[in-house]
Order: sequence, then C-alpha cells, then structure tokens
Amino acid sequence: MSEKNTESSYTCSHYRAEMILLALERRLAQNDLSESEKKSVKAEIRRLKSEMGMS
Repeated sequence: MSEKNTESSYTCSHYRAEMILLALERRLAQNDLSESEKKSVKAEIRRLKSEMGMS
C-alpha cells in the first residue's frame, strides 16, 4: 500500500479557490469597473491569496 501525503493532496477546495482567484483577476482586468469595485476586487484577491499561502 502507498501512503498519501495529506499536506500535498489537491482537493476540490483548492481547485475552487484557484477558480475564484482566476475569476477575480479576470474581473479586475475589465475596463468597466468603478474605482470602488476595483478596490473591493483587489482586497478580495489579497485575502484569497493570503488564505492560500500565496502572499
């Protein structure tokens, strides 16, 4: 039997977080955002990256 390393397991939660981050980055790249929306999206990207250990 092989042992699974739980620290390096890629889960649905990891995939979901990556897809949310990608969507936020795409949204930020759009030209139709107001300054307040940009600020909010940037804050959410920072929060998510921090949560994912990408800060």
